Amino acid sequence: MGGQRAQVIDERGGRPAPPGVAIPAGPPPELVFKRRLRPLQVAHELWAARELVRALAERDLRARYKQAVLGFAWAVLTPLALCAIFTLVFHRAVKIETGAAPYTLFAYVGLIVWQFFSNTMNQGALSLANNLSLLNKVYCPREVFPLATMLVATVDMAIGIGVLGLMFLVFWTAPAATFLWAVPLLLIQFAFTYGIALILSVAVVYLRDVRHLLPIITQMGVFATPVAYPLAKIPHRLQEIYVGLNPLGAVIEGYRKALLYGEAPDGRMTLIAAASSLVFLVGGYLFFKKLETGIADVA
Repeated sequence: MGGQRAQVIDERGGRPAPPGVAIPAGPPPELVFKRRLRPLQVAHELWAARELVRALAERDLRARYKQAVLGFAWAVLTPLALCAIFTLVFHRAVKIETGAAPYTLFAYVGLIVWQFFSNTMNQGALSLANNLSLLNKVYCPREVFPLATMLVATVDMAIGIGVLGLMFLVFWTAPAATFLWAVPLLLIQFAFTYGIALILSVAVVYLRDVRHLLPIITQMGVFATPVAYPLAKIPHRLQEIYVGLNPLGAVIEGYRKALLYGEAPDGRMTLIAAASSLVFLVGGYLFFKKLETGIADVA
């Protein structure tokens, strides 16, 4: 009895509890702060912050290519160099067959997607940590910082698509008439990439070791994703699980079928990739909003 009373006194700051009065374990439910996320309100805030997203993306683009002799050419030099290496190693040495499509086009389509994802992932992961001074001074939806990095990666991807068009001319071929399938695939690609960027951006703030994992993830991911080889190289019984964990596999395969082979993407794999990307997007956003309130305290 004495131990129980001593505990009550401590919890109430030294004031003894009246006899027969139960002490609540916490504040009343109506006083507990509950954050509700309303999709329409979230969309409205992001739309209202569109000028900030544009300004952040423009700032990052200027900082990246300022005083660079080759300028925006760097956006395609990396995928072109990797494409040349993949052609020598996987096509010439390992004998990866791509059917009627030239292997160079086959690999470059995958590299455009991977370059977009890896740029967004690496820059998006550091987007909050690199803008802490701005975060603590100006109110804005904090998810705009990873979004701005994805916009920068989109500009790089657009340049890469322009080079892809030139490569079609070099190989005397043209995109297949089924290229319109690229539109839903692009939405899946954006949803998955933004979800990953949201998760990593807030994770880096709380656990700085994550930033050191990013180069490892990038280096391993380009080989774990069917960039240099077709999705068919993964055992058939594991393909659905693989696409569920890495929707980029189905996205890249779908782009190749739509652009190079004149076929519609595999419906089942595309649906699995779409569902998985939606889970990553919604889960990543909820994870981000759950932890964003403590960013200023941790930083």
